[in-house]
Amino acid sequence: MTAIFIGIDLGTSGCRACAIDEQANIVGRSDKPLPASISRNNHITQKPDDWWQVCQAVLADTLNKIDRNKVQAIAVDGTSGTILLCDENGKPLTDGYMYNDNACQHEAALIKKIAPKNSGAHGASAGLAKCLFLKDQLRLPHLKSKQNNVVCLNQADWIAGKLLGSFDKSDENNALKLGYDPVEQQWPEWLKQLTCYSVLPKHVLQPGDISGNINQRIADEFMLPHDTKIVAGTTDSIAAFIATGCETTGEAVTSLGSTLAIKLISDKPVFAPEYGVYSHRLGNKWLVGGASNTGGAVLRKFFSADQITGLSHNINPEKSTGLDYYPLTTPGERFPINDPNKQPVLSPRPKDDSLFLQAMLEGIARIEKMAFDKLAELGAPYPSRIITMGGGSQNEIWRIIREKTCKIPISNARISEAAYGTACLARLK
Repeated sequence: MTAIFIGIDLGTSGCRACAIDEQANIVGRSDKPLPASISRNNHITQKPDDWWQVCQAVLADTLNKIDRNKVQAIAVDGTSGTILLCDENGKPLTDGYMYNDNACQHEAALIKKIAPKNSGAHGASAGLAKCLFLKDQLRLPHLKSKQNNVVCLNQADWIAGKLLGSFDKSDENNALKLGYDPVEQQWPEWLKQLTCYSVLPKHVLQPGDISGNINQRIADEFMLPHDTKIVAGTTDSIAAFIATGCETTGEAVTSLGSTLAIKLISDKPVFAPEYGVYSHRLGNKWLVGGASNTGGAVLRKFFSADQITGLSHNINPEKSTGLDYYPLTTPGERFPINDPNKQPVLSPRPKDDSLFLQAMLEGIARIEKMAFDKLAELGAPYPSRIITMGGGSQNEIWRIIREKTCKIPISNARISEAAYGTACLARLK
C-alpha cells in the first residue's frame, strides 16, 4: 500500500493543504481563504478559531480527493512569529497576534537588555515580545508560581496541537523567535529573567520529528487511521524552501515577492541580527537568511503587472542602463544594508519606461548580489546556484539580468508551495 503524507500551510490570507505519495508526487490539494486580519490599538490579530475552521475545511476537502486510509503522517507550517496564549487543553486565552504586529516596542526593549546579540528573539515583531506582552496582559502569576496551565504557542504549534490533542510542543524553527537556542537546542538561561518563561512550550522538536499519534476523536472525525502520525512542522518560508528541493550546501533560494528574501544552505549557522540575518537548523545543516525591503512592491508602485510584462519585452538585458538605482518604496533598509534611513534611489528617470523598469530590475539584482556577498562575509558559503520563487520568477528578462549580475546559474523552482514542503517534512518519517 502506497502511503500518503499531508502538509497544511496556514498563511495570512488563507490555508492550503497538499497530499503527496511516497515518491513525493502530489495526489491531492485544497485551499480556502481566511478572514482578514483585524487592526486595533496598533495590534494586528486574527481569531485562532478561524484558523482551525479553515484547516478543518482544507483537510476534509483534500481527504475527499485521496484514499484517506493510506494517510500516514500530517505536518503543519505557519507564519513565523504569530503566537497566542492558550490553556493546557488548547482553549485560546488571547487572539492570535500576527507576525507583522510591531506594537510590542516596550517588551522588545526589555528583551534587548538581556538577550544575547545573536538571539532570534529580538524585535517587536518577534514572538517573544508578544508573548511577554500577552502574559502581562492576562496578569498571570510569576514564573515561580505553581500555576502552569497556560502555554504560548506559535500558529503552527496550536494547529498541530489540535490534531494531536496536546498543547506542549513546538518545533525549532518556530521557537527561534521565542528565544530558543538552535545551537544548544534548548531554552537558554537568560529567558528565566522574563515573566513569560513559564508559558513557553515544554518540548521543542526538530522539524520532521514525530510528535505523536493523531488524537482519536480527530481521527474518527476525519475517518483517518488511528496510527496517523503528527509530525513537527516549520515556518511557512522554510516550508517553501523545502518545497524547492534544495538540500546541498551552497544552494540558495531567492524569493521575488513584494520584498526580496534570501535563504542559503550552510554547514554552520550565521547570526547577525544587526543585518537581519539569522539561521534555522535544517536537518544536519543550517538555513541562513535575510530579507531586503526592495522587491516587487517597488515595481508595482510604478507599473501594473501587465505593463511590467509588456515593457520587459523591450529590454535588452545584455546592454546595461548605467543607472545606479537602489529601489525602495519608502526610506529604510534591513539587509544587506542596515539603515532605517536609507533613501530610495530611483533617479534620474529615463523618458523610456522600458529603460526605467530595466534600471529598477538591475538595482534589485545588485542588491541580491550584495546580499550574497554579505552572507559570505559573515561566514556562509557563496551560492553555487540560485533557485527563484515568487511572482518575479516568471520574468525571464529579470532572470537573465540577475544571472549576469550574480554570475551564478539561476533557475526557477519547479514547486514552491509551502504546503508541499510541509508534506515533504511529514514524509521524512
